[in-house]
Amino acid sequence: MDVWYVFGAALITAIFTGLGALPFFFVKNISGTFLGAANAAAAGLMLGASLGLVYEGWQINPIRLVVGMLLGVVLIIVAGYFLEEHEPDIGELEGNADAMKMLLVIGIMTVHSFAEGIGVGVSFGDGQDFGTLISAAIAIHNIPEGLAIALVLIPRGSTVWRAAGWSIFSSLPQPIMAVPAFLFVLAFRPFLAVGLGLAAGAMIWMVFSEMLPEAREEVPMSTVVTMLVISTAGMLLFQWLIG
Repeated sequence: MDVWYVFGAALITAIFTGLGALPFFFVKNISGTFLGAANAAAAGLMLGASLGLVYEGWQINPIRLVVGMLLGVVLIIVAGYFLEEHEPDIGELEGNADAMKMLLVIGIMTVHSFAEGIGVGVSFGDGQDFGTLISAAIAIHNIPEGLAIALVLIPRGSTVWRAAGWSIFSSLPQPIMAVPAFLFVLAFRPFLAVGLGLAAGAMIWMVFSEMLPEAREEVPMSTVVTMLVISTAGMLLFQWLIG
């Protein structure tokens, strides 16, 4: 099989992530209430994605999954301290805290994409039809992940196009990792569970330590819980339907 086919399929999955920002072309007024609800919804999408990763990793190797999750928590804590020390400032985002949150979300999703890229490459190692099927599923799955990124960026001052660009950027590791994983499928397969766990651990920590507390500052707890449950359930249902 041509490696360019594998690369192209993985690149399409990355581009699909940018589609998650499209609903914001129709949202003009962003209030504090919307920001709180958006944080809760993004947290739910990330939590649902994380639970999906945990399930996949558990099927492959439970021990490596747990190791990866612990590494993911350590990674996000260290990254948080590093960003606080270096005062990040990204584009149009208003305030250092918003810029830091943006970098953390983009960073977590990028780590997540490394695992998905390996998954695409490994799946093509089992045949073109199976690889194409997995690539299509991941492409569709990337849309709500792009929405989660947009829900964090746009209410804080980013344009829709910028949010879409960062969403696609977060998924670029997919085509980068797909080709070597395809060429060396047996060598990469053992690392898939660790990568899934690392991304899941980082996202779960981010959800409960950053996004939900911030959402609670803007809207009542009942709204936070409602948005969290609905978006988490929706993401899990979505993954089940495309799985």
